[in-house]
Parts: sequence; structure tokens; C-alpha cells
Amino acid sequence: MKQFQIKFISLMAVLSLSSCEFFQPYKVPILQGNIYTAEDLEKLQQGMTKDQVKFVLGTPLINDPFHAKRWDYYNSVQVGENLVSEEKLIILFNEDNKLEMWSTEKLNN
Repeated sequence: MKQFQIKFISLMAVLSLSSCEFFQPYKVPILQGNIYTAEDLEKLQQGMTKDQVKFVLGTPLINDPFHAKRWDYYNSVQVGENLVSEEKLIILFNEDNKLEMWSTEKLNN
């Protein structure tokens, strides 16, 4: 029984000293900005009104008063110190405030 205790204590000491890098706390993904999916983008159609676009995608993160025909949606996902993804969606409206075009851009490598 004494040998078992010595082996067990030795094993625990080795594991506790060597496993500091192995056991890391869980890091919660942090979602920031406007979260939209590919399905949301598939719902967009040319000619939609600003209210219809806002219904599909939500309120834009950047609604610049100097560029009233452009809305910018931005989102990022970060886990701990690592930036997993970063993306920008640009929505452009025509003179009648109807959806003219949209494009997405990956901002990180």
C-alpha cells in the first residue's frame, strides 16, 4: 500500500509540473459587431428598401451621415488573444434609396 501511495504522489507531482501547458482554461469566443450569416446575404435582393435591408441584417454598425447611400456592417470573432475572423459588409443604395449592390471583405489573413 505504501508503494502505491508513493507512486501515486510521484505521478501527480510529475503531471502537475509537466501539464501546465496542456491544461488551459476554456476561452469563450467573443463575437463583436453585426453578426450575419450566408443565409442572410442570400435574402438580399436589388431594389430592396432600407427598411427591408435593416429587417434582414439589423441596424448597420456604421451609418455615416456624409455617405447616406452607404451602410457598413462589421463583425469579428476572437478567442482569447487570437482573432479568428474579421469581415466587413458594404451595402450601397441608389438615388431612390433602393439596394443597388453589396460586397463582403475579409479583413484578416
